Amino acid sequence: MEEPLEMGGAQGEESLVAYDVNSHLADNRLNLDVYPDGCSKFLALFEGSREKLLHVEFLRLNCSEEHISAAVQVLPFLTSLRSLVLRGGITRDEAGACQRGILISLPLDFRNLTCLTHLDLSFNNFLALPDCITELVNLTMLSLCHNQLLGLPKGIGRLKKLTLLSVMANRLQDLPCSIGKLTALETFDASENALESIPVEIGKLRSCTELNLSGNQLTVIPDSLANLLSLRELHLHSNSLVAVPVGLANLPNLSKLDLQNNCLRFIPPEIQKCSFVQLRGNPLGQPQDLKPQQQGDSVCRELQCLYVAQEEDCFTVTSKGCRVFLSCGTCFCFPQGAVSSLVVIQYRRLAPDPQWVKLQHHDVLLSEILELKPHGIKFLQEVQLWMPYIPPRVFRRREVVIRTFSGQSWNDLSTKLELKGKHKVLPVDIEKLQEIAHDLDTRASPLLCLSQSSATQFLRPVKIQLPLPYGITGQSLERSRLHLLHGDPLAETWSDITDQVLLEVSHIYACFEVQHFSWYWLWYTTKQYVGGIAKKVYERLRMYQVNFLALQRKRDPEQVLLQCVPKHKVDSVLKRLYDRYQGPEPSDLVEMFEGEQFFAAFERGLDIDADRPDCVAGRISFIFYSHMKNQKEVYVTSDVNRKEQSVKGQVSFYRGAMPESIPEDVTRKRKGPDSHWLATLPIKLPKLKSAVGEHQNRKCQSFPPLNLGNAETGYLTEANLLSIARRIGIDWRSIGLNLGLSFQHLERISYNNKEDLDRQIQEMLFSWATQNIDNQDCVKKLITAMEESSRQDIADEIQTIIQLGKQKYSASIHRLGLDRKSSNEDSAMATG
Repeated sequence: MEEPLEMGGAQGEESLVAYDVNSHLADNRLNLDVYPDGCSKFLALFEGSREKLLHVEFLRLNCSEEHISAAVQVLPFLTSLRSLVLRGGITRDEAGACQRGILISLPLDFRNLTCLTHLDLSFNNFLALPDCITELVNLTMLSLCHNQLLGLPKGIGRLKKLTLLSVMANRLQDLPCSIGKLTALETFDASENALESIPVEIGKLRSCTELNLSGNQLTVIPDSLANLLSLRELHLHSNSLVAVPVGLANLPNLSKLDLQNNCLRFIPPEIQKCSFVQLRGNPLGQPQDLKPQQQGDSVCRELQCLYVAQEEDCFTVTSKGCRVFLSCGTCFCFPQGAVSSLVVIQYRRLAPDPQWVKLQHHDVLLSEILELKPHGIKFLQEVQLWMPYIPPRVFRRREVVIRTFSGQSWNDLSTKLELKGKHKVLPVDIEKLQEIAHDLDTRASPLLCLSQSSATQFLRPVKIQLPLPYGITGQSLERSRLHLLHGDPLAETWSDITDQVLLEVSHIYACFEVQHFSWYWLWYTTKQYVGGIAKKVYERLRMYQVNFLALQRKRDPEQVLLQCVPKHKVDSVLKRLYDRYQGPEPSDLVEMFEGEQFFAAFERGLDIDADRPDCVAGRISFIFYSHMKNQKEVYVTSDVNRKEQSVKGQVSFYRGAMPESIPEDVTRKRKGPDSHWLATLPIKLPKLKSAVGEHQNRKCQSFPPLNLGNAETGYLTEANLLSIARRIGIDWRSIGLNLGLSFQHLERISYNNKEDLDRQIQEMLFSWATQNIDNQDCVKKLITAMEESSRQDIADEIQTIIQLGKQKYSASIHRLGLDRKSSNEDSAMATG
């Protein structure tokens, strides 16, 4: 094995490394994944205190850091490792999703970690499992979830001691036959992959108690699954199963069989009568060629259509039946004979509220609540109901149902889905439209933008349905004033194609057929030449009134957030940011075009402390898009001596290049100053505290040295408590209450250490420890408090520390000849 690269350093740096070892190393545990530069710390600790790190048995690193590759190269030297966590997913993106780590391979010498029993490589970018892992024959737990694995090697069967294997959320298409050699495997999770088949050898996993194959592309499963006599839970939901083996009903320990959201039309009676089977979302009992909605649709098409305006809250149904369309998109079909006499149906839309909707575990509400009156009415024929909803992107292949409230409980209705494509529309403000057209009667529909990947025409005409302009109905319009415009996205010109298409007008829609997708706009005006007006309106639609924000992070004023926000989003953005940032009020309104460039420059003693490609001549470059955040964060610095005075600077915003598609005459007419300057906001860097004051502050915040417990039962030292404090997190209040601390005491700790979670946790833990330093059962009480707070992981860690202390104490007693056995021998010799 090659020696790792040497890291140079001055004498002062060596002392700092020694201090880091004492503060980060807790006995044989080293948790560095919670630090922003944990991998760099690990490399420094390895070079400065290698002998201490060689005894580490538990190690955690963050794979999202750039030095993770160098850190992995030195891991084979830590041959005492028993548990190793190299995972990403600690940092999150703007949407809150976990970001993968950058680890894609492991060194060949990784196989030298023969003591390793627990290995976690989750949230990385492995395309294949390194061969060195299959040589770690002592592994009992292996987690590979959320990677890019395309398959598992045949050598996976050599890990015969494996009890847990998780390959969830990868790209596996099959499993090797050697998977059957993992006879000690108890938990196997291969969900959220692309598995199309399962090898028969999976039936040899005689110790398996939980098997998860959900979220794949399985159509059948092998009969050998009936040989898993130890199996307790079998998850097969969200697949494409058409049959399941009847032998699953004979598994003696099976307590959960999840078959939801599959294609099962028939279930063996032996399985169907089991109470632990879940079958929702399957077309049970339906023939494959049956289309039950066709007949109902043909009947509904022959009925009279009734369109309910937005301001109306009721409609009338007669014995002849009708189709009712509400403004919110909901549709009803009352067949002929559904009612015997005239009935008035009242409706109202309710916002989501826990008082009305009781969601179960994993349920998601997809629409508003629709209340229909009179309650409890009985129809003579089946009434059909269509409700629009937006499907969630996160959950795949979930069952969608319409539920009705009986007054006491919610019940599921028989529900069928009709999927429609996404529409891209651009709403038009009526006031702006009338201002540009100089006509109070001008109306326009939303602008519809359609595109396709191929330039060839469709084989058959495609029908497009556009809503009529706001306030216009099919019964009141004049056909001579209705114009259908076709837009050219490249030239940005508009042509009137009303005479070129067959325009069918219904109550609230206009329908026409096309051979190729483009941009379409429906206008209602008395003007003869509509194309020129439409061009001006489109140009105005691309212009936005925006505000500029410049906020400083409360914990670190040198970190500055810059953002350009459309005026209708300013309040919501500030509400979201003000708990972490502070700064001046937003700038005055400025008009900007979609795609326009602008710059931010720090002035009056401030400068950007960053090396990034979007910095041009000391200024940060932006390109404004209304649908994006237009937000950047940078660190600022100053040449002024901040130990003597604060820095009162400013950030100014300047125009840059305009989009090429904007006409020059429009650019000249836009509101705003003639120069390139847009706005200026103040930025202040506070005066730095002196080093003496910082030293005194640290000194007054230090905790007295203490040891909890006794020599025979094991000690918890100050270093142990600091290590425990780093893992508690936001549960510190619950743990404090379970330790016996009063609520007022915890509130005082929170008030004295605002916005410093680490300090709150440490003060809570050490204040309790100081009060119980003479209590012999204090360690047991601490373990119980962790368990009552659902922190079994910390309780196990404390027990491991205490057990290690007991072993060290017993070894020292035996080494000095002070144990009971030696004392009895000495007494016998003295008596003889």
